[in-house]
Amino acid sequence: MDDKLMLMIPGPTPVPEQVLRALAKHPIGHRSGDFSKIIAEVTEGLKWLHQTQNDVLILAASGTGAMEAGIINFLSPGDRVLVGNNGKFGERWAKICEVYGLNVQQITAEWGKSLDTEAFRTVLEADTAKEIKAVIVTHSETSTGVLNDLETINRHVKAHGALIIVDAVTSLGATNVPIDAWGLDVVASGSQKGFMLPPGLGFVAVSPKAWEAYATAKMPRFYLDLGKYRKEAAKNSHPFTPPVNMYYALQVSLEMMKKEGLENIFARHQRHMNATRAAMKALNLPLFAADQAASPAITAIAPVNVDAEQIRASIKKRFDIIMAGGQDHLKGKIFRIGHLGFVSDRDILTAVGALEATLQELNYEGSTAGAGVAAAAKVLQGS
Repeated sequence: MDDKLMLMIPGPTPVPEQVLRALAKHPIGHRSGDFSKIIAEVTEGLKWLHQTQNDVLILAASGTGAMEAGIINFLSPGDRVLVGNNGKFGERWAKICEVYGLNVQQITAEWGKSLDTEAFRTVLEADTAKEIKAVIVTHSETSTGVLNDLETINRHVKAHGALIIVDAVTSLGATNVPIDAWGLDVVASGSQKGFMLPPGLGFVAVSPKAWEAYATAKMPRFYLDLGKYRKEAAKNSHPFTPPVNMYYALQVSLEMMKKEGLENIFARHQRHMNATRAAMKALNLPLFAADQAASPAITAIAPVNVDAEQIRASIKKRFDIIMAGGQDHLKGKIFRIGHLGFVSDRDILTAVGALEATLQELNYEGSTAGAGVAAAAKVLQGS
């Protein structure tokens, strides 16, 4: 059936009808007074969502663009940085740092495992000369469904004095990221995740300490020069031509999120994670990340005796449900179920039921018809 596609991936995520309608409005001049009022409103909403009183800047970029901006605005070539790498995106930030001539040291963990917080403490405490200028951490590693212990890592960074730069692309709006309470310096995210928007906007929250570093940073930059965005944001403006209709959409999505409330948003994502994981266990589908390291945004599954890509292809063909595959060396070995953003209890039960039917069709041994839906429903009912 046409127009019944269901996204259960970590981005792009489903977009509410009222947000889509906002996108369809006629654009207005981006230098007009009316648009300045929209910028002021969404900026206030972004500060609420980011739990900060500091700057939250809006870029026409993906999450990768926001992260690149977060790296190049506060560092100089040759600076020593410590990068946590336990998946595709931690690996990407290390590559970006190398491209810009930074001296990169990595703390790695096997994909599917969380970063060792003690490894950060050891390296940072050993740096008595304070040569490490920044620590770069992925909070929710999208490629594996792992949530790293950002709070603990940040405590070690604060004790050292380096900047902390955070990829919160699939954690912001899905789990608690209290920027001011934790004292996070640079936090990047993207519109196509917990914001319930299409791709197109990147967000960077910046602390006063990071702005101090900006004043002496010598990395080349122009379009991604956050100082330009800060200057114009103070006037409710934008340094370049922004995607006007995405601001309309952001205005609506933030209204929806405020109506739901932060605690309810976080509880919903936690509930969906728990329901999904309970269903996979009931279906004897091995989970790729341990319970204590699980991300509220996405669940990765490592099926045995059946190719993960075969599961994805079958569920798409029969049910028009899109689930994400594994990346790089995990292609064909895992599939990932996104439960991020505009996702409801009904969506979880639908996805689990479709997966059960697909497993039966593929003659997957060990799964019992109805067991996954029953396990998910029990969690969703709070029993």
